[in-house]
Amino acid sequence: MSEIKRKLFGTDGVRGVANRHPMESRIATQLGQAIAAVYRETAGLNRIVLGKDTRLSGYVIESALISGICSMGVDTMLVGPLPTPGIAFIAHSMRAKAGVMVSASHNPIEYNGIKFFDSKGFKLPDEIELKMEELIFSNRLDDMRTPPEAMGRAFRIDDAGGRYIQYLKSTFPQNLTLDGVRIVLDCANGAGYKVAPTIFRELGAEVVTTGISPNGLNINFDCGALHPERMARMVREHNAHVGIALDGDADRVIMCDENGEIVDGDAIVAVCAMHLHAKGSLAKDTVVGTKMSNMGLEVALAAHGIKLLRADVGDRYVMDVMRAEGLNLGGETSGHIIFLHHTTSGDGTLAALRVLSVMMQQGRPLSEVRRVFTAFPQVTLNVRVREKRPIEKLERVSAEVEKARRELGDKGRLLVRYSGTEKIARVMVEGENEARVTELARSIADAFEQEIGEK
Repeated sequence: MSEIKRKLFGTDGVRGVANRHPMESRIATQLGQAIAAVYRETAGLNRIVLGKDTRLSGYVIESALISGICSMGVDTMLVGPLPTPGIAFIAHSMRAKAGVMVSASHNPIEYNGIKFFDSKGFKLPDEIELKMEELIFSNRLDDMRTPPEAMGRAFRIDDAGGRYIQYLKSTFPQNLTLDGVRIVLDCANGAGYKVAPTIFRELGAEVVTTGISPNGLNINFDCGALHPERMARMVREHNAHVGIALDGDADRVIMCDENGEIVDGDAIVAVCAMHLHAKGSLAKDTVVGTKMSNMGLEVALAAHGIKLLRADVGDRYVMDVMRAEGLNLGGETSGHIIFLHHTTSGDGTLAALRVLSVMMQQGRPLSEVRRVFTAFPQVTLNVRVREKRPIEKLERVSAEVEKARRELGDKGRLLVRYSGTEKIARVMVEGENEARVTELARSIADAFEQEIGEK
């Protein structure tokens, strides 16, 4: 990310508590104006695709964005609740100037966010986000609005969900079906609640659903990728072959095998990387992970002649490395998995389809397919902080970090960072001894709490 201090954008768009700065209607209107101003052209159709997840606050943010976009003479194509990767796909397939998604992804209901995509379905580069901020805070947008007769229109795209469903189905091998496969699918009461069950059913699976009754307030609540224990329990109860848990905007997935054992993003990357490698389809025999990716993934891939590159945390940074290096597979432990030969963003449903295709082609259950990867003990702790002071200037934290690094040596890893969207310090420690890893992580977390912990 650029070293220039940002006022609105974080690691994944703009995010915050709904109805509070910056996630309130005034800023949303200005963001709508800014994205329209950056991408509108003097000739041809000027259109922007706008979707959302199922949060109650989405109505306010969506309406404000429509107002901003249309005030700049750009039409707004409304698709309603649709997964974030679906917005990226529709924006590209309909030749729109950009795509906008109203969602706080995996965050609780009190949050909302706005994600932006360019005309090709990729998240905006730093320079465009900074240009949008400059337009907003320089007060130049008022002078860029169109006259009344040139204002944009807003209209609904009723078949957007169907287009996305058909596209994802086309990524599944044509000679395979999911006939006889029983799937537990948890849609987190979020954006995938309609399209995801349809995709798996139309491919032949028997789908047992949960988290498909959004009421505006229950997105991600004790369900979905952040709470996969519900999915795992239901897999055992229904004697299912596999479990799939999406997050609120369905751009990430956590799975479980037929025994209810969790299969996270690292395991999904390992399974798919080795399958593609065996078929000669893994670009440059290289995969992109992040600084949070488990050491076990790196070891497992290396044993098969596959290299792991580590990007900064955040699927946009994984994507940046993939595009720069010409690679086709990358992902995060959290379940953002990117198949660049199929899509331009993390897509939880697509990732699940890829794993299912490996299972069907190999004729083996997920409990066996996943054995290609064994995770090293890893502990991640989150500490709420009142401010994000430079970590190197925190004496107690720095001392505990240095102590842990010396002890771990080359047999473990340590990552200490701030969340890009919340006032949270994240501490990740990885090594051979789980008990000691836990102690080291706790010591660093305690130091954060003592120095800058939220009172």
